[in-house]
Amino acid sequence: MAKDYSVFDIVGPNMIGPSSSHTAGAARLGKSASKIAGKPVKEVNFLLHGSFAETYKGHGTDKALVGGILGFNPDDARIKHSFELAKEQGVKFEFIKTNLGENVHPNTVKMEMILEDGSKSSVMGASIGGGNIKLTEMDGLALDFNGARSAVVLEIKDIPGAIAFITGLLGHNNKNIATISTNKPNKSEYTFLTIETDDVLEPSLIEQLKKFEVVAKVVVLDKF
Repeated sequence: MAKDYSVFDIVGPNMIGPSSSHTAGAARLGKSASKIAGKPVKEVNFLLHGSFAETYKGHGTDKALVGGILGFNPDDARIKHSFELAKEQGVKFEFIKTNLGENVHPNTVKMEMILEDGSKSSVMGASIGGGNIKLTEMDGLALDFNGARSAVVLEIKDIPGAIAFITGLLGHNNKNIATISTNKPNKSEYTFLTIETDDVLEPSLIEQLKKFEVVAKVVVLDKF
C-alpha cells in the first residue's frame, strides 16, 4: 500500500530539506517571536507573504512556525507533531495568506500573538536562506536584526541622559557596543534603543537594566 510522506519523514529532525529557508528558518522565526513576547503565547496568527504563502504546507513551514512558537529548536523532532502539541497546550493558531508590502523578502511572516495575560505582541521577520533569518519589525517598530551578534532592545523614557547612562553602564561592565540605533514613535514619551554587543550580556546585567526607572521594557535577542 502506498504511503504519503511529509518533508519531515524524509529529512528527519534536522529539518534540512527541500528548502531550509522554509523549515529551519521558519522555526527560528517562531522561536524568536515567542522569546520577544516574553510570556506564554495563547493565540497566534501567522501572516504569510510571498513564497511562504504559496508553499507553506508542502515545505513544512506551518509546522516549523508553530514548533518555534512552542520554543522548539530547528532540529527538534517534536516539530513533526507541533500542531497536536500546540492544541494540547491550548495554543490556537491560524495561517493567513497576505501581502506585507512590495519591498518585503518573499519568505516573510508576521506573527500576531495574544499572550497568556491578554496582552498582545507582534514580530515580523524573513527567512533569508540556509536557515538564517532577519527580524524586521517588533510591535510595530522597525527592527534590523540578523543575529550576527547578541542584542538588547530597550524601551526607555525619553529624557536627557538616559541613553548615555545605559551605554555607560555597559562600558563599565566591559561590554563593547558594536552598533546602536534609536527609534522614537511619533508623540511617544518613549524611545526604543537597540544595542548590539560583541559579548552576551549576563543575566545580572540585564536585571540591572530592568531596575532603572527610565526603562519600561527589556528584550534580549540572542545571536543565531
